[in-house]
Amino acid sequence: MDIALIGGHGKVALLAAPLLVEAGHTVHSVIRNPDHTDEVEATGAQAALADIETLDAAGWDELLRGKDAVVWSAGAGGGSPERTRAVDQDAAIASMDAAQRVGATRYVMVSYFGASLDHGVPEDNSFYAYAEAKARADEHLRASELEWTVLGPSGLTLEEPTDRIDLDPAEGGEVSRGNVARVIVAALANPATAGRTLPFNDGETEIAAALDAQD
Repeated sequence: MDIALIGGHGKVALLAAPLLVEAGHTVHSVIRNPDHTDEVEATGAQAALADIETLDAAGWDELLRGKDAVVWSAGAGGGSPERTRAVDQDAAIASMDAAQRVGATRYVMVSYFGASLDHGVPEDNSFYAYAEAKARADEHLRASELEWTVLGPSGLTLEEPTDRIDLDPAEGGEVSRGNVARVIVAALANPATAGRTLPFNDGETEIAAALDAQD
């Protein structure tokens, strides 16, 4: 597949890109800062420069045209509520709409464990803007005609990946970014993950087997 990896300089994306390339995919890692080009291309991906916060519909169409899949791994990174909404909600939704227009039919969203419009986060909590933005983006994706998968990793760590997870746990825990990267690759390789929301922690089941069990 030819994949647009949105948020290509993020920690998860930098781990996912070489795995996707190794799996035989062509990866276009979308970044805003040209200074990150060398680091991104060292993964085997091709850097694509775009400011997703300001990109218009025509720009999104140009960015995604010819792609088979989109992986969303971008985020405002705890900025202002306005920027969080612009990136995590508005830009994400714009990318979904463009993917439908240009035929990039497969879409994997990296969300977070427990993301929901019923998140229960108070409006005066600093996490509220992010919870709202991610939930609204996820819901837009689920209502689309794309072959979507929403990934719900729990608390992210920098531990070494184990290639093992617990899928659909009763409560959140922790998961290494390396395992999240591996779940991205495995989800793209498994058509049965389309139309599914997959919350997970680090765990005991090999990733591919865990996803196969959802068939």
